[in-house]
Amino acid sequence: MSETAIKTGHPKGLWVLFGTEMWERFNFYGMRAILTLFLVNSLMMKEEDASLIYGGFLGLCYLTPMLGGFIADRFFGNRNCILLGGLMMAIGQFFLFISASVFGTNISLASTLMWSALGIIIFGNGFFKPNISSMVGSLYPKQEKSKLDTAFTIFYMGINLGAFLGQLICPIVGDVKTDGVRDIHAFKWGFLAASIAMLIGTAVFYFLKNKYVITPEGKPLGGLPSKNDASDYEEGESQKAVFSQKALIGAVVAFFGLGLIFHFVFGQNFIYSLIYASGLSLAGLIISDSSLTKVERDRIFVIYIVAFFVIFFWAAFEQAGSSLTFIADNQTDRNFFGYNMPPSMVQIFNGLFVVAFAVPFSMLWDYLRSKDREPISPVKQAVGLALIALSYFIIAYNVKDLGNNGLLAIKWLILLYLIQTCAELCLSPIGLSLVGKLSPKRFSSLLYGVFFLSNASGYALAGTLGSILPATGDKFNKAKELGIDLQAVLDKKITLTVEQLAILEKNQISPNNPVFAGFEIHNLFEFFMVFVILCGLAAVILMALTPKLKKMMHGVR
Repeated sequence: MSETAIKTGHPKGLWVLFGTEMWERFNFYGMRAILTLFLVNSLMMKEEDASLIYGGFLGLCYLTPMLGGFIADRFFGNRNCILLGGLMMAIGQFFLFISASVFGTNISLASTLMWSALGIIIFGNGFFKPNISSMVGSLYPKQEKSKLDTAFTIFYMGINLGAFLGQLICPIVGDVKTDGVRDIHAFKWGFLAASIAMLIGTAVFYFLKNKYVITPEGKPLGGLPSKNDASDYEEGESQKAVFSQKALIGAVVAFFGLGLIFHFVFGQNFIYSLIYASGLSLAGLIISDSSLTKVERDRIFVIYIVAFFVIFFWAAFEQAGSSLTFIADNQTDRNFFGYNMPPSMVQIFNGLFVVAFAVPFSMLWDYLRSKDREPISPVKQAVGLALIALSYFIIAYNVKDLGNNGLLAIKWLILLYLIQTCAELCLSPIGLSLVGKLSPKRFSSLLYGVFFLSNASGYALAGTLGSILPATGDKFNKAKELGIDLQAVLDKKITLTVEQLAILEKNQISPNNPVFAGFEIHNLFEFFMVFVILCGLAAVILMALTPKLKKMMHGVR
């Protein structure tokens, strides 16, 4: 490869990683599109419980990358972890396929298989996720690190091309309605498609890694850590993290202490407490490393501050798989140019818009950089948060006058996904790139772990917020069929008998409005305004902090 080719193009290894990640995201997002509907319709769970399981599952998928990052940095290397993780995820999806095949005859076995499957996928994702992101960063020599924003935006397009295909194919085969009646036995085909996609992705990486996933000098990337040499590090940079015994014990004590506080004081469930406590204690441990210089420490603090604000973004964004899917299912006119879309497919617009806009956004950053006008990463992220607040404000306004039986036009959900996609492109690949640019090499996978932990915390918060979705139109109609005026029950105008309460419980209908932070949520308008306020405030505060963050980044854009 000539000198000029190195300077202008991206290495071929980027496309191998792009392909591997594309199939992995097909598997993950395809399954995610139908998971909550499977839990509610086949395993007979309440929507509120399905939202909490969904948030906990996604959260844990972003908690285990810390463990996977640590094992890769210390023992197995990136390559082996990617292969191990890919195989585990394929097996997990296959277990979901079996669960969705047997629930009709044995619901307890189906539930056990479902929990086992989610557990295997969570650990597989932990091995896969941080290592593939970390390898994208390693493809570029030190003098080309400025290309990382563009590289990660291309990589991000692979993620979303996979997401798009998964959200198209899994709902077509798995979320099937005939004459308005859902076929609850079809979900298995969606899970099987996800399992096959993961096997393809793992095979792509296995067969092409030695030829293309290499340094500009031709050395294989992501091999065993014992084979790293000094030229892989920046000049004067420490090659090993130095954690004292006191720091390690402190981190363990902090982890248990914080976990207990989140569980008993803030009333979070076991999984959510685990996620929040891990994030804070790991962040504390990294910063205690005695080999850190002042510049390194400042830069790591920038990663932490940005990671904190990312939580609010994901909490709002990840309503796609829970509350927004339930609204698409129960209170949306899904007629799209004469095609009645399956509710789980409405999320597809996000993947579609990312594929359409990733390159224009990447060209926009390149153009602004050439004019020396490119905003620093935290500014881009504040804009992303503001856009998400705007998307929910538009939807809140449109559900305001629907009443209990009106249907939301699908165009408003499509507009919501369009605005949220622009928000995502300002925030997510930029965040990944920022971690690559600011983290010292010895912490690279671990700091990706911390960054993914902020995603995990956002997903956990998304589960909590999704569970405060008030009753949608289908619940009022169902209650009416059962001879109960649900609106009067929620307004506390009538008191139900024990028998009537049991009937509502059996039909997965709650007799009370949900409560968040002491406020009762009466309708969809109030529900969506929660996101407008959370993300709007976060955007304003992050924007106000940017001058200070710019100083702490010490010249990194």
